[in-house]
Amino acid sequence: MNTLDLELLRTLAAIDNLGSFAAAAVQLGRTQSAITQQMQRLEEQIGQALFEKQGRNKGLSEHGKRLLTYARHLLTINDEALRTLQQGQLQGLLRIGSPHDTAQTMLPPLLAEIARHSPLLQLEIHVGRSPFLMEALKRGELDIALSNRVDSTLEGVVLRSSPTVWLCGAGYVHEPHKPVPLITADGPSIYRRLGHEALEAAGMSWTSRCSAPSLIGIRAALHAGLGVTARGVEQLDAGLRVLGPADGMPPMPDLIYRLYIRSHVVNPLTRQVFENLKNRLRLATGPAETP
Repeated sequence: MNTLDLELLRTLAAIDNLGSFAAAAVQLGRTQSAITQQMQRLEEQIGQALFEKQGRNKGLSEHGKRLLTYARHLLTINDEALRTLQQGQLQGLLRIGSPHDTAQTMLPPLLAEIARHSPLLQLEIHVGRSPFLMEALKRGELDIALSNRVDSTLEGVVLRSSPTVWLCGAGYVHEPHKPVPLITADGPSIYRRLGHEALEAAGMSWTSRCSAPSLIGIRAALHAGLGVTARGVEQLDAGLRVLGPADGMPPMPDLIYRLYIRSHVVNPLTRQVFENLKNRLRLATGPAETP
């Protein structure tokens, strides 16, 4: 039986990550024609077309998408095996991801626990948007990650439940009979969805006052008194206040935060750290869905 060429699979993954043959060529330090030749060799090996015309561009065919899933797993295992064997002992690098919302609340106790029991471990911390962290976890770019998303394809344990509240600046003047001026995150956002659903269920109108790509921008808009946002109660500080039923604002469901470990873990250290956190912090497997 033939053996898949990891170099060709790495090129396939780069094309998908970057969106084009040209961008993959730049990242991998090759010419575009060399990238094309690599994909032709891979198609010959598989015996199926991996790309198809999608408008003016080329996209992955169904066979290409299936192969990409295997490619990511194989590359993750390969890279982790090399790191583990080169390091020799149960020490090395652990890549942990956290949403902005939990970087100053839930993440520090986890880091302290890891450092206490694995003092030789080097930590690489990634703070970003929860859906993007989950994508990175599935691609093998992170080892463990905190998230308020539910994904039954990944192993995860519940960290805590967090109330979702309406936040505004301390000096913000709320006018219940006017459309609620919302401050939201752009791109995918579970808080924006919960806020919209709560307002619509209550029959309340709203208007988009401001959007920002990160929590830093949202907090700046709140402190400036530009409007209201749906967010975890952890974001409350001296410059913000909560709007509730007395202000005419509808309730929202709590969110469950989980700690996930990526699939296909080869490095025993990653599993050891995850199991230690689960046992020391008395974490348990969480429910299958959130609001």
